[in-house]
Amino acid sequence: MTEIISTRIPEDIAKDLKEIEKEEKMDRATTIRRLLVRAIEQWKIEKALRLYREGKVTLWRAARMAGITLREIMELAAKQGIQFQYTAKDLEEDVNAALTE
Repeated sequence: MTEIISTRIPEDIAKDLKEIEKEEKMDRATTIRRLLVRAIEQWKIEKALRLYREGKVTLWRAARMAGITLREIMELAAKQGIQFQYTAKDLEEDVNAALTE
């Protein structure tokens, strides 16, 4: 099932869209869908890292929220200088999560 979304955008963004369409040889709808997917993926990663930084989720849970591997979230956290926090409770949650997958 799909949903139609309509929005107004500033001229500078419309100009950038036209440039991307031309460069990628795609129609406008495809271009917007691909950019939106990329933006949502990035938002999920940023949210997961923020929650991990705040100690609200384990690293494993952050990876699952972001839709990426544990190794990928670890690398991203390290690049952002987020210190690793790992408690016995986190280990227990991670083991349980791994066993239920």
